[in-house]
Formats: sequence, C-alpha cells, structure tokens
Amino acid sequence: MLDIYKESDPALQPGEARCPGPSAQELLAADGDNPPDALKAQNYQFLGDEDISWERYTSQAFYDLEMAKMWCKTWQWACREEHIPGPGDYYVYDIGDHSVIVLRDDRDNIRAYVNSCPHRGMQFCASGTQGRGKQFIRCPFHGMSWHLDGSLREIPCRWDFPHVKDEEFGLIEIPSDTWGGFVFINLDPQAKPLADYLEVLPDHFAQWPLQDRYTVLHMEKVLPGNWKMCMEGFMEAYHVLATHPEGLRASSWANTQYDCFSPHVSRFLQNLSAGNPHFEKEFSQAELFEFLGHNPAELPPGKSARQAHADILRQTLGEEMDVDLSTVSNSEMLDSIEYHVFPNACFFPGIVIPLIYRFRPLGIDRCIHDILLLRPRPDHGPTPPPTPTVRLGIDEPYVSVPGFKENRLSYVLDQDTDNFKRQWAGIKASAKGAQTLGNYQEARIRHFHNTLDTYLQA
Repeated sequence: MLDIYKESDPALQPGEARCPGPSAQELLAADGDNPPDALKAQNYQFLGDEDISWERYTSQAFYDLEMAKMWCKTWQWACREEHIPGPGDYYVYDIGDHSVIVLRDDRDNIRAYVNSCPHRGMQFCASGTQGRGKQFIRCPFHGMSWHLDGSLREIPCRWDFPHVKDEEFGLIEIPSDTWGGFVFINLDPQAKPLADYLEVLPDHFAQWPLQDRYTVLHMEKVLPGNWKMCMEGFMEAYHVLATHPEGLRASSWANTQYDCFSPHVSRFLQNLSAGNPHFEKEFSQAELFEFLGHNPAELPPGKSARQAHADILRQTLGEEMDVDLSTVSNSEMLDSIEYHVFPNACFFPGIVIPLIYRFRPLGIDRCIHDILLLRPRPDHGPTPPPTPTVRLGIDEPYVSVPGFKENRLSYVLDQDTDNFKRQWAGIKASAKGAQTLGNYQEARIRHFHNTLDTYLQA
C-alpha cells in the first residue's frame, strides 16, 4: 500500500489532491448499470485547513451554548411514524434537558408537545418511553389533563384556579413534520419548514423512499465521549485503514467521495466489494470473489467479483426479504452511502448497509448512539411492526445483541466504538489543544463545524 503515502503534488491547490486509483465515479461507471442520478452528483469545495480547538468538545460553556442556540433551533427526527400508528399513541424524544411528546391525535394528526405540565412542571411521560391508546394527556402529579389536541380538559378543584383561562392553559405545541417515514420536531416555534431545512435530501431520496421501509432493529448505546467526537468517527472512511483492516482488500476506502451539498446536508460514497487499489499486490477477481465469501471457482467467466457478488445478494436477500431487487444498482446494493443531516442524523439508502444513526448528548463526556436498521417492506403480506428498543451501556458491545451479532455490521460498529474511550482520554490530555483535519477526507467534519457556528453566532 505504499502509493497512498506519496507526497502531494506541489502544483495542486489545497483540497485538490486525491488518492491514486479509480475514483468513486469511475467505479460506478464501470458497473455499467446506470445508478440513480443522486449517486452521480458531486459537490466538494475546499473549506480551509485551520485547526479546530478541542474546547468545542470539552468546554461546558460551549456545550451550554449548543443547548441554548443550536439544539433548540434545528429539526431532529424523533421517531418513526410506525412508532405511533394509532390515536393516542405516543413517543418521548429527549435531547439534553429538553423533552418532547410526539403523539397522534384523534384526527390522525401527528403533534409534538413540550413534555412538561404547565401547572408545576411535572413530566407527563417518563423520558425515553412510548405507549399506546391514550385518551387524553394526564399529569401524574395532580391529575390535570388535556385533550390530544392540546386543549385543556380538566383541572381538579377548578374552583381554586379562577385566574386560569382555559384557552391560555393548553399544552405548548412545537413544530413537527414528517419525511421518509420519520417524525421530525423542532423546539423553535418560528422554525422554517422541514422541507426547506432538508435542502437536497428529499430530491436525492426520491429513489429511496424510506417511508416504504420498516424497522428491523433499534439500538441505543451509550458512548464515552462528546457527541460531536463520536459522530465524526462515522463521517469519514479515512479510519478504515487502521480501525477496519480486515475489510481493506475489498474497500476502496481512500478513494471515498465526499460531498458537502448544502449547509445541512453532506455525504460520503464509499465503494465496497470493488477491490482496494492501494495494495502493492494486485489481487485477481477470483481472489476478491473468495474474499467476499464465495467459491472462486464459481465466478462466472468475464464477470467481475463485484458484479457477481451483487447478483448473488439480489437473489438471496430478495428472497429473504420478499422484495424484488432486480432493478437495484450495484452501488445501492453494496456500497456505504451515508448522508448526514445537521445536526445529528445519518441516513444510508443502501440495501446491505441499511443504517440510520443519530447522536444525542448526555452532558459533555457521554452521548447516546441510536441505530436503526431499516428493511424494504415485503412485496407480499403485512409489514412487521417495529421492534422494541435494545439499550446498551458503555461496556456492552453490539455483538451481544440477539439477532444482530450474526451481522458483520455489529463487529464493524464495535471496532468504531472501541476507539472512543481512548480518543476522549487523548483529547483531554492533548497538549496541542486542537485537531488537524485532512482537506478532503475529513471535509465533512469541517463542513459540520461551519454550520454549527452559524447557529452559535446567530
């Protein structure tokens, strides 16, 4: 792999350097199966090369500023629509000290209310809970209640509250909306529409309607480190070399494409199962086919290992999921395609890597990593209901989760999260006081911080 360490061409401008070997777009073109236009899109620009201070991760004042000026002004997905399928069904979403009840009212409208009684501040529903069929919202402290549309229903001993006007004592409703089967909330009453906030995302995902998928697995794992640090560990493929070495033979990791489409949306496109152009030895297609888990003698003549692997998965996964995958491109089948929506959400439209992430802070030094695995709805029969949430502590690995430990993604995620304890300790011990990012491979991290600053400086 010596060629990846070559000196950059001094004639190139900052951000123009790329790793030797075929680009992501060249590999997509070589597939010859005309992937969706969204995958052909490219949008990178040099965003600077200044160090980023660790105080943005370790400072309580910076954390408080995020809570005051960013988390209460941004759209965040709270749950899936299938979590609240009927009237009175609810789901509690928590972010820092903020808590929101997302529910479906009697007229099938999705609403979001601040999870705090206007009487004495009691939470209506415990943090992190969900439930079914509420007829009304009742405070467990004194029994005051509200209709599902947020209007006041009852105040026990109403004679003692002559100063309360019913029309002014409703629940505090905040903006909510849906996209891709997800319910989004925004704590800002004056929030701009979700469709505007999502920018290019709805157009790109028109080919991948997430509303036509369902939740196979939902995990919440506590991670040791600031939420930004942990999230940024999933925003680049540069770490594959040292963190996931077992996958190097198939992953074109250093040739991953990075796009910063708009202030709130960025993406990486990492070609998998295409071979790694950085080895000193060039592996044959039969050797790559064997590495992908198949008998090399069964590689059809004239067919690449990537194509044959994709064909096999279209057949086997299609039968397993009861879904027709015959028109799905190789890239959609195999590649790691990750869209980030500011501030904390990642959406993967692929089949083999069907992940949805979000990262929620638990103070400065811990966060919750939510992971959903989505699967296309079956072509026949009913759609299975969402599975209960599996909650993991800091020391509980993903490979311990029943039904997930057999999936290679569980090992990959454990490798990722194993880094964080040492990274967080290293950040706090740093004498340098800042991180130095790559101009291209870590551009999305700088893009994220640029957008964060627009909120903090507003």
